[in-house]
Amino acid sequence: MTRKFTEAAIAGIGQTEFSKASGRSELQLAAECAVAACKDAGVSPHDIDGMVTFTIDNSDEVNLARCLGVKDLAYTTRIPGGGAAAAATIYQAMAMVNAGLCHNVLIWRAMNERSQYRFGQNPQQQQMSYQSGNGTGSLLWCVPYGAMTPASWGALQAARYMHKYGVTNRDLGYISVQQRAYAANNPNAWFYGKPITLEDHQNSKWIQEPWLRLLDCCQESDGGVAILVTSLERARDLKQPPVQIVGATQSIPYNVEVISNYYHEDLTVMPEAQGVAKRLWAMTGLKPSDMQMAAIYDAFTPHVLLQLEAFGFCKPGEGKDFVKGGGMALDGALPTNTNGGLTGEAYIHGMNSMIEGVRQIRGTSCNQVTKKTVEHVLVSSGMAGAVLAKA
Repeated sequence: MTRKFTEAAIAGIGQTEFSKASGRSELQLAAECAVAACKDAGVSPHDIDGMVTFTIDNSDEVNLARCLGVKDLAYTTRIPGGGAAAAATIYQAMAMVNAGLCHNVLIWRAMNERSQYRFGQNPQQQQMSYQSGNGTGSLLWCVPYGAMTPASWGALQAARYMHKYGVTNRDLGYISVQQRAYAANNPNAWFYGKPITLEDHQNSKWIQEPWLRLLDCCQESDGGVAILVTSLERARDLKQPPVQIVGATQSIPYNVEVISNYYHEDLTVMPEAQGVAKRLWAMTGLKPSDMQMAAIYDAFTPHVLLQLEAFGFCKPGEGKDFVKGGGMALDGALPTNTNGGLTGEAYIHGMNSMIEGVRQIRGTSCNQVTKKTVEHVLVSSGMAGAVLAKA
């Protein structure tokens, strides 16, 4: 027996501009995108009673609630896992609404990760200790041996997969080219009007040879993104057509690390995404062929292939051929990351991909899927995922 979560819906989305130097605090960015999401929904910020963000967002809930004029906050939570938390915020907000704990849940993520700090640079000892709370986090197994940046961790994670299935860096280039084509048509994207060719990708400098080049990596960006979640019943009376959260879930399997994910048994798969897929398809009664679009976390290009395979859009090892054959394009089997993704639009820890899924359901994307009616969209951040649907 499948169980469908049909009570929660996304009523509003908001964002700031995406830049390399916002010129204002992260709290200001958080307040701006939150107000934009409330305005989009037609809900007063005073009526927010639930808040969800990441453990590493620097904007304090109390301060943000004060900025927004929140009258009575009933529930707040922070989700660990870096970018894996993106879709997990939707899962938690859905649960809060379904449980009757909150009426209007604000999700946000705001960061000056380019101008204030370099998110992809070598972590400090203090950061490594903070990760686990006792100084024994997974980074302490990496940094002393030279694996010092997210790109190095991502490359190590992908190396065995690429070796087994003969995936070359040139194969990864097709992902970058497609996402930059989307970004080139998206005025909100940092790379608006700047498509690339496969040769451009191959001429970009190596970051981790022979796996990742510069154009395989997500950006460092300033900006904020917010989402307003409420009940489907309430959302029907608000400003925008409601986007139903049909189902959402998380999966953190045994021996899987959030960042340095190369300790589990089979390094040619992404077990956390497989776990999410298994739960999500069972929960919703849907299957991969029911999705008309996907927003997939793309910190590094190999992550896209691993998730396409984990969710069942193609068989193991066939992701590169799926992409090369145009599977991610607007007229392909699964238009993917139509905002340009984290490599083409911006890197707001995956939250900008979540709202692209909402835009596709609403029919307002800059790269709107028109070949087929968009009724179901998958949004994934690896360890979490959700299916959004037209209500």
